Amino acid sequence: MIREDTAFLGVYVLKPEIYRDNRGFFLETFREEYFEKVDLPGNYDQDNLSVSKKGVIRGLHFQTGESAQKKLILVCSGKILDVVVDIRRESSTFGKYLSFKLSAQEPNMLYIPEGYAHGFSVLSDEAVVYYKCDVVYNPEKERGIRWNDPDLGINWEVEDPVLSQKDKNQPLLSDLTKEELF
Repeated sequence: MIREDTAFLGVYVLKPEIYRDNRGFFLETFREEYFEKVDLPGNYDQDNLSVSKKGVIRGLHFQTGESAQKKLILVCSGKILDVVVDIRRESSTFGKYLSFKLSAQEPNMLYIPEGYAHGFSVLSDEAVVYYKCDVVYNPEKERGIRWNDPDLGINWEVEDPVLSQKDKNQPLLSDLTKEELF
């Protein structure tokens, strides 16, 4: 596995060893010893699977306090635009975002530590996204940022976004309290 740094501290693109042949390909999505070799934690308590149609935006989500999560994102089918927003108050990149195109055709993974809000939009007809979290989801500690916050200016690359009511009504980043941020 190869770990590539990004412009955000602790956010990495992970490139697993992929074995391709005339049948398709095979890769190990997780092996603790591989993560240790690239200086990443290997303990995860929850796995999630999301199936979404073209144009869906999920996010921007994060959890606070001891419920803050590290996430490992992998696209099993389709293609997404994965978005990470820095919500660490003292960071030089606070309020900035990075986006990554992830797909099943090029199955790189994205590692996101605590201190970042996360979301994605679906660019293909359908996408299956699998992700591991190091802490179990706690609905009382869940927070979010509105997907179309004008201060963030995220280009989700979808024309008519499909959103949950919850995501439509998330606060702007500027409306969050310092206790809700990192």
